[in-house]
Amino acid sequence: MDNIRLFLIMALAYTGFLLWQAWQDDYVQPQQVQATQESAKTGDSTSSADKSVPEVPSVANIDSATPQVAKPTDPSRPSVNGQLVTVTTDTLKVSLDTRGGTIVETLLLKYPVSIQQPDVKYRLMSRSPDDFFISQNGLLGAENQEAPNHEDLFSTSQTSYTLKDGQEQLVVDMFWTGKTGVKVTKRYTFTRGSHKVELENIVENASTAPWQVREYRQLQRGESKKKGKGMISRAFVGGVSWDPEDKYQKYDFDDLKAGKLNKEVTHGWIAMIQHYFLAAEIPPPEKPRHFYSKGLANGHYVIGAYSPAVNIAPGDSYSFSGSIYMGPKDQDTLEHIAEGLDLVVDYGWLTLLAKPMYEILSWINSIVGNWGWTILIFTVLIKAVFFKLSETSYRSMAKMRNLTPRIQALKDRYGDDKQRMQQAMMELYKESGANPLGGCLPMLVQMPFFIALYWVLMESVEMRQAPWILWIKDLSVMDPYYVLPVIMGITMFVQQKLNPAPPDPMQAKLMMALPFVFTVMFAFFPSGLVLYWVANNALSIAQQWVITKRIEKQAASAKS
Repeated sequence: MDNIRLFLIMALAYTGFLLWQAWQDDYVQPQQVQATQESAKTGDSTSSADKSVPEVPSVANIDSATPQVAKPTDPSRPSVNGQLVTVTTDTLKVSLDTRGGTIVETLLLKYPVSIQQPDVKYRLMSRSPDDFFISQNGLLGAENQEAPNHEDLFSTSQTSYTLKDGQEQLVVDMFWTGKTGVKVTKRYTFTRGSHKVELENIVENASTAPWQVREYRQLQRGESKKKGKGMISRAFVGGVSWDPEDKYQKYDFDDLKAGKLNKEVTHGWIAMIQHYFLAAEIPPPEKPRHFYSKGLANGHYVIGAYSPAVNIAPGDSYSFSGSIYMGPKDQDTLEHIAEGLDLVVDYGWLTLLAKPMYEILSWINSIVGNWGWTILIFTVLIKAVFFKLSETSYRSMAKMRNLTPRIQALKDRYGDDKQRMQQAMMELYKESGANPLGGCLPMLVQMPFFIALYWVLMESVEMRQAPWILWIKDLSVMDPYYVLPVIMGITMFVQQKLNPAPPDPMQAKLMMALPFVFTVMFAFFPSGLVLYWVANNALSIAQQWVITKRIEKQAASAKS
């Protein structure tokens, strides 16, 4: 078995996968979106209630054997229009709607949309129909008790807040007062240098009766209508949760719609994630919450958490606390915010390999300060680790290369007698000490490391818009001029010349086309990954050339 044949099978399989994925993007997904939109237009049109408000067991019956279901949204409640409150820090620009205190837009000020547009900041959350993503929170009272959910109007003292020089924190308060005298202060606290925002719902019961209430927080988003660039597989977009029992769990939009997240959790969190960025709701670790998900009639999806019911006596107060993280998948930061939050950087089934790779790459980059050179240095280290294994592979291929004329002679001698042919070849391999699998198996061992590096480069936000030299301004996207893929194809062609030629003419022709196939395929890969493959090929060519010449010299000496 020739190792090139293995690469050919992989290339053809991956090409088929790309075609299938492109067909899904072009035909299946648009039909699904259209069906969802039509369903949103026709479904539940008779009710004016906002179904995004969670339906939970009535606080008055929370301990009964058959709890009733409270529907806190009152269709007769008049619709109110809020106004936007803008909050600007050194890391975030957030728009809050006074209707419910909802976060309706979040700009990440340290992350431009692209290198070509440095002044246009990345918009993580938005009410845009094409990329709908918001954070809602509110209170749910017992039946016949008024409580402000995310539909109710809050007031604020000003509509613009800015974190000033020398100021470490910025507090934004929104106020609501009920007919019975109950007061709610929704307090957002922003901190310099942080993408984490503290949120408190402070309840003061100034009424004459006990007030039973619970808090909920949820993330609502629609499916993005914006397509990613290139034909590489897209990163996961959807809901995730973490808790001590089930650990890290992912929920695609179909899972969210089906309500598959429905459990009691202590010491956990929920989030909506996408490529490089996320928004997470993080309750206090010691406070229990009920995690839930659902689909809405408008085609949006919700992942959320609500608290147990709290009984607040007249004259008392109570504060529901928690955090919202809106920012990049920075592993070093996330692991200090909440346990398991760094797992949103999802390396898949190769995490055990990818995580150490990320740590090594980060350490190298802390010294050299350039991710391109970091990848090249890392390639040399990987090559050093597998030096002996590669040497075994190249020795086997060099021996097979020397046997090519003799194998062709056996083929001419035995013609179509495959059994005699196989017997003669096995005797030849035994006599020469060559192993036809020797060139394939060492390469197979290295493939998981290549795939793991692919996910590290794809998932690590540090690679986003990281430049190398000259025309490579962003290692996380494909080479704009296709220079690296072409060089990769050339190095692959050179490697073919060093490998033994297949005895089958048809297979030999297919092998000749392989560098072209891989060049086209790698043209859509992140340039950082292609840079690694080019460097790896160059080092392999040097090592293989030396070994091949050494084996040929030994063979020539043996003949003489």
